[in-house]
Amino acid sequence: MDKPDDTLIMRARDFWASIGLIAISTFFLWKTSDIPLWGENRAGVSGSDWYNSAAIVPLFIFGGLLVLSFILLAISIRSGGAKYAASALGIGWDQSEAYRASTIGLILLAYVVGLVPRVDFILCSGLLITALTYGYYGGHARRALLACVAVVVAGLFAFAVFPAQADWNAHGDDWFTLALWVALTLVVLTKAASERVLRFVPLVAILAPLILVCAMAFVFRQNVPARGGLIFKQIEYHYYVTLRPLWKD
Repeated sequence: MDKPDDTLIMRARDFWASIGLIAISTFFLWKTSDIPLWGENRAGVSGSDWYNSAAIVPLFIFGGLLVLSFILLAISIRSGGAKYAASALGIGWDQSEAYRASTIGLILLAYVVGLVPRVDFILCSGLLITALTYGYYGGHARRALLACVAVVVAGLFAFAVFPAQADWNAHGDDWFTLALWVALTLVVLTKAASERVLRFVPLVAILAPLILVCAMAFVFRQNVPARGGLIFKQIEYHYYVTLRPLWKD
């Protein structure tokens, strides 16, 4: 039997990745089904407009993820990757892969558990985008470690200092996350002279969460995490007090 090439090994591992993504997206779609969508009463108010439902965004996100997962699974099977999925090639796990997977896992855990419920969405998402781009572009182990430390320290601080929901509107964790984000951005900019991709990281890290959270809050009328956060609180105030009266009046 011929030795499988690198593409076939990648397709074999894509098989397991697609299975995991299918399980994750199915679970979150199931949880999203608890959110009223078609005209149910919410807090005593009949909501007949489906586009006002809080279920819309997660349905689109995890529904799209489910479709992409099945496409990846089909590609893996058609390319012969499923044949090697249960072999040592498909389950291969070398030191570099374990290091990368574990650091990314810690970053996502700190982001979801520690940062998102407590810290301003723009700040914590900006830190996440900066960390993931800088840490894993080019395959540098030290960068990945620095990125992981930055996000995990921010998440641990927010989780340890502000564990109770009553304290989630305090801004100490916002300022701490902002300081780490600025420090990591300065590190990114020092490398941007030799790596052009890194020049765009600060811009993307600011605009992507800003556009997303504003679309969720003001276009789709969705709840956003940490609504009383340092930055979004000011955006929401000026939207309703300064901007909205301009066309409402």
